[in-house]
Amino acid sequence: MFGFLKKRRLPAGQRPDLAADERVLSWAGTTGDNVVVVTNLGLWLPGAGERLGWHEIHKATWSGRQLTLIAARELPADGPGGYVVMQDLPPLVLALLDPDRVPEQVRTRVNKSIAHTSHHPLEAGFGVRVVARRVSGVDGLRWTVRYDEGVDPAAPGVAEQTATLVSWARDSIGTPATA
Repeated sequence: MFGFLKKRRLPAGQRPDLAADERVLSWAGTTGDNVVVVTNLGLWLPGAGERLGWHEIHKATWSGRQLTLIAARELPADGPGGYVVMQDLPPLVLALLDPDRVPEQVRTRVNKSIAHTSHHPLEAGFGVRVVARRVSGVDGLRWTVRYDEGVDPAAPGVAEQTATLVSWARDSIGTPATA
């Protein structure tokens, strides 16, 4: 009848194992028979059987055919509490054969997860980015820091200076000093 009103259906065999409160928003075919699936909680990667939460994606760019993601992993913490140190992972490039609304949804959801971001110089000559992220299904904000390349987080004073900057950022947006 009205073909343009038909919603694309994700093939049943490609549907990831969704959480109880998770719903599919968009999907796109990639190379082979793989798909990338956008949900309200994150992005399911093709063939990996894992989901990246929106708060775990540091950067996403769309070239018109390729979606490039830079995800981040949490580093072990030794210093003052209240934030998590993140490190970028190698870029993941996904060729989207029929992108549908995937690039738009990824951009929107990653941006919505960011409540605060600021970059600050450190005494060591480099800097640190302080970010507060919303995590789907979790109350409050998750505070993270990402050091510029060349910063040694274990160098004397870096952890203390970072804790001060995170505290300042929390105060600037009116959030309590809990992690």
